[in-house]
Amino acid sequence: MQLIKEASHDKLRGGFYTPKAIADFILKWAFNGNKTLDILEPSCGDGIFLKAIRKGNYEYNSVTGVELDKIEALKSENVNLPNTRIINDDFHNYCINTNEKFDLIIGNPPYIRYQYFNKEQQGFAAEIFERADLKYSKLTNAWVSFVVGSSLLLKDEGKIGFVLPAEILQVSYAKPLRNFLAHFYHKINIVSFEKLVFPDIQQEVVLLLCEKNKTKTHLIEHLELKDASYLKKLDISKLKSPKKKIDFKSNKWTFYFLEQEEIDFLERLQESKLIPKLEKYAKVEVGITTGSNPFFTVPSSTVQEYELQKYSKPLVGRSVQVPSVIFTTKDWEINKIKEARTHLLAFPKKSELNGSDGARKYIAEGENQKIHKGYKCGIRDEWQIIPSLRVSEALFIRRNNQYPKLIINEAGAYTTDTMHRVTVKPNVDIQSLTASYYNSLSLAYTEICGRSHGGGVLELMPNEVEEILLPYHSTNALLLPFIDEMIRAKKDISEILEITNKQILKKNFGLSDNDIQLANGIWKKLSQRRLNRGK
Repeated sequence: MQLIKEASHDKLRGGFYTPKAIADFILKWAFNGNKTLDILEPSCGDGIFLKAIRKGNYEYNSVTGVELDKIEALKSENVNLPNTRIINDDFHNYCINTNEKFDLIIGNPPYIRYQYFNKEQQGFAAEIFERADLKYSKLTNAWVSFVVGSSLLLKDEGKIGFVLPAEILQVSYAKPLRNFLAHFYHKINIVSFEKLVFPDIQQEVVLLLCEKNKTKTHLIEHLELKDASYLKKLDISKLKSPKKKIDFKSNKWTFYFLEQEEIDFLERLQESKLIPKLEKYAKVEVGITTGSNPFFTVPSSTVQEYELQKYSKPLVGRSVQVPSVIFTTKDWEINKIKEARTHLLAFPKKSELNGSDGARKYIAEGENQKIHKGYKCGIRDEWQIIPSLRVSEALFIRRNNQYPKLIINEAGAYTTDTMHRVTVKPNVDIQSLTASYYNSLSLAYTEICGRSHGGGVLELMPNEVEEILLPYHSTNALLLPFIDEMIRAKKDISEILEITNKQILKKNFGLSDNDIQLANGIWKKLSQRRLNRGK
């Protein structure tokens, strides 16, 4: 969730309250006939779970609610649920100072970034992580420390049921949490939704339902429903016995959207190390960080108006400007004619402008617009000088719709941080590398390694791109003209994969027809799931 200085009070305290259907379902799963539970809600807000307990006529031993906001805490008190106490405090503080243990912990923790914690909260959160033997990161969101802290407050046997951002399945900062949960709990169920539960904030959420017991098994299951209203029809018994074994080596939980046969196939491939990762063949790094793309990336008309030819470099800045897997000078010229932003302005020191009145005027206008006050520009010795001006042999589009593209940068264009720069390693052929990427297995790994956003967008960061399995073979370069021609003709990628899979996966790496079918099915399943969110 994006937070800004002008964010609302609700956003800054992470308060987006739980729909009744979700609260009812979590309680139904959690109680399951038990009448002696000690219950904790670490962020009880206005009391939606408390009201659901009352309305459901559940029997229990005790309920403890913690809420930082005084007004919301009072609302929870006014629910007047028997055998209940409401504590007006920060959960982090409560967590590290209480000796109480609970059978059940439920809730919808706040989604607040680290930088919005005060110093005391940061210290409390760090201590919770330390007690769980986890490293605390400044990228961590409040909901992560809520889940970890709550887990530490469970009795030897107990459950947690939380409404969490779907980020838990895939983002890097939640990797330690995923590893912690996989080892700490014996049963994990994830319930996701095709439609957004909180449409106002474009935040995809999941239900995380975990059970700690005295067995030695660690199982996980994923269920996906159309929307929260379908929870009423969901048979709780389906969550009693997860079937999939937790893979402790898996970085992301998007794995568990798959069937066990598909998971086993991917695990076999990884363990065999038959197909290396992309990092063996190339280094991937972010594109150029300008500090202000609207100022530093301009169309030809701006270059002409201010006579900036001396400082202008060819640029490709958007995926729509790249029609295929080879970005040519002709492609760049077409974009230029269309008045796309095809020029990157690489200014020198002001003392070296040597009477370039147009450049001085343009820079002065930028200062009038306060461009130089922005963080990235402001930390430079001279704000108009862009660092790391380097062209790469290939490009990888950072945010994608249908599928991510790996592109040969034949035009020698610069790119901003909307694309990643790809530099091949010694003795690696750029054409072979690029062609080798276009197969069902590699595309499946883009979905596994990346993360999806609202609208069905798939984003991959450089380290995630390097994790993609890439069946490199020198003979694959022969496929490149075919791939380029088909993509330029806007042919469906499935038509291309039908041909490329046979050479790249079957002929060169010995995968069976069934293996290829599994890889293709995994890619289609994960990509379609993501794209459905954009509809």
